[in-house]
Amino acid sequence: MIVRIEIDDYDAGTYEYRVTDHGEALFGDAGLPSVVESIVSAVEGLAPSVMAVEIWYRSIVSGTYPLSVVAMSPHQIAEHAVNTTTAIEEVM
Repeated sequence: MIVRIEIDDYDAGTYEYRVTDHGEALFGDAGLPSVVESIVSAVEGLAPSVMAVEIWYRSIVSGTYPLSVVAMSPHQIAEHAVNTTTAIEEVM
């Protein structure tokens, strides 16, 4: 199974995430201190059947990754998501 982790700004300096499968909300959390913490929290709650995740930040997809890569490299995945979103928002 491939799920989507959608990360958004929540309050000043905090973030929220939702994990969805084909548009159906599975779980989420809010008030996390960073994009990295959002990714880590989301990955910790995933079912064993999840093999990969799509990472979205502020409604822009940054990539689809094997779950093992996300679990081992959340800082790099978060940095890529933020950089991708920033670059696209600058063009828009």
